Amino acid sequence: MLVDKLAGIAARYEEIERLMGEPEIASNYEKVAELAQERANIEDLTHGYYEYRDVLQQIDETEELLNETDDEEMRELAHEELRSLVERRDELAEELRLLLLPSDPRDAKNVIMEIRAGAGGDEAGLFAADLYRMYTRYAEVQGWKVDIISSHDTGVGGFKEIIFEIRGKGAFSRLKYESGVHRVQRVPITESQGRIHTSTATVAVLAEADDVEVEINDSDLDIESFKAGGAGGQNVQKNDTAIRITHLPTGLVVACQDERSRTQNLRRAMSILRARLYDMEQRRIKDAQDAVRSSMVGSGDRAEKIRTYNYPQNRVTDHRINMSSYNLTGVVDGDLDEFIDELATRDQSERLQQAEA
Repeated sequence: MLVDKLAGIAARYEEIERLMGEPEIASNYEKVAELAQERANIEDLTHGYYEYRDVLQQIDETEELLNETDDEEMRELAHEELRSLVERRDELAEELRLLLLPSDPRDAKNVIMEIRAGAGGDEAGLFAADLYRMYTRYAEVQGWKVDIISSHDTGVGGFKEIIFEIRGKGAFSRLKYESGVHRVQRVPITESQGRIHTSTATVAVLAEADDVEVEINDSDLDIESFKAGGAGGQNVQKNDTAIRITHLPTGLVVACQDERSRTQNLRRAMSILRARLYDMEQRRIKDAQDAVRSSMVGSGDRAEKIRTYNYPQNRVTDHRINMSSYNLTGVVDGDLDEFIDELATRDQSERLQQAEA
């Protein structure tokens, strides 16, 4: 029952307050920090519960007044007050149910995004570049920082693959819905007869993992060095500064060559590998916990077509939520909040239904 769950959380909050006031704990910095973090995690729930409890008490008192008085004017005022209190009670109950949902431990993390050209030749590479620009524009608006980790261009302005990091508060919580296959329908600049082509690019959104979250044994790694090189022989270095890492237990392969030194490339490659392994583990946990769930917003699997950008009709459609926007220019310029907000709302609603089932 909602009230029982909240009462237990509030009791723990009050216990933490008492513990932090005890001299032997107050002098222990690590314990104080641990308790302070736990308190912060349940503070909103506790204060919401206090208000919810007060509203319930006021409802009881108002109903009691209605049962005891025959004064019509007093009864009219009480009825009005009761309607307002019941409305507030229902609002608080909804807010508290949402706060009780388990949070995604990755939400506060930075992001490593991987965009790869799919079907469509050079046009797919150009579309991959458009997606990269879209996400960098969105990051700029959010005040996040973007750094390219690795890229392989097509030589005609597109990318075969580009991997980049986005650092900023709540980056993963907003961008995690972007994983999947993105499709574009437009007339390529190389098409002389004006025919509309369909091309695709895949987007993978990975939460950046800390060393303590992903344990990687040196014996599980096969690390190779090779000479870095760009298109047409440009940027070729004499020393073996590029790095290729193979994670033997999973077969994952990561290569990085954009940095100037072997050490920098190794650090970047390990960051990508760690994020991919963390993503694999999170997916394994999710599948084990929720094997039968069919999410409204899709699994985020990179084989799933999630969005189509139709240039002739100036339309962007997200297939997971059957939502379209006729502001294609704005969307590809980074105006993604309309889609992300709706995806987050649908996801939250589904998780709430699952929790209450």
